Amino acid sequence: MGKKTLYVIRHGQTLHNQKGIVQGRYVRSELSKLGHRQAQAFFDAYKDVPFQKIYTSTLHRTIQTVKPFLDLGIPHEALPGLDEISWGDSEGRHERGEDNKQYFEIIDTWKSGDLEPRLPGGGENPLDVRKRQQEALEYIVSQPEDLVLVCMHGRALKILLTWISGKPLKDMDNFDHDNLSLYILEYENGKWHIAKNDERSHVQKLRQ
Repeated sequence: MGKKTLYVIRHGQTLHNQKGIVQGRYVRSELSKLGHRQAQAFFDAYKDVPFQKIYTSTLHRTIQTVKPFLDLGIPHEALPGLDEISWGDSEGRHERGEDNKQYFEIIDTWKSGDLEPRLPGGGENPLDVRKRQQEALEYIVSQPEDLVLVCMHGRALKILLTWISGKPLKDMDNFDHDNLSLYILEYENGKWHIAKNDERSHVQKLRQ
């Protein structure tokens, strides 16, 4: 199996991001006006990269983000393994709302090294997410394409970058990225390497 290169991005800003509402695996949210501009800025910067295939999560916000590339006719596949973590009952609630203290409490629990707890209402823990991500990446690297674009989610991306780096999952918040941040991952001989880390230059001007 030859070398594989994955351009991995977080989706554009959504209306929920804008309002500070928790998004997860079971929340459908639309890109905001800024999110659409971010997606277009990424496309303008990387449209000449000869991507052979695009992988997204099954969630609408990732598919919206890569739509300019899909409009070029590049093949696309949505993989459940790339979905955002399920936040259970916290999904759809304001991050800092009085009724949502459990959201930050469980993040602190995971940071302490206790990765087993899940939020009620069908929540996942980082171990659950890692397992389905491993299956998704095994599938991606088994395919014939050498150069692909992957669009996924903030917390899920933290988890993925941590385990492919061989670091403990409790350290996942050491990866700090924003909407449309880019990582370039290389896979060869069964090993992952982060070739580019949290590249944001294509969207920096949008904040000015």
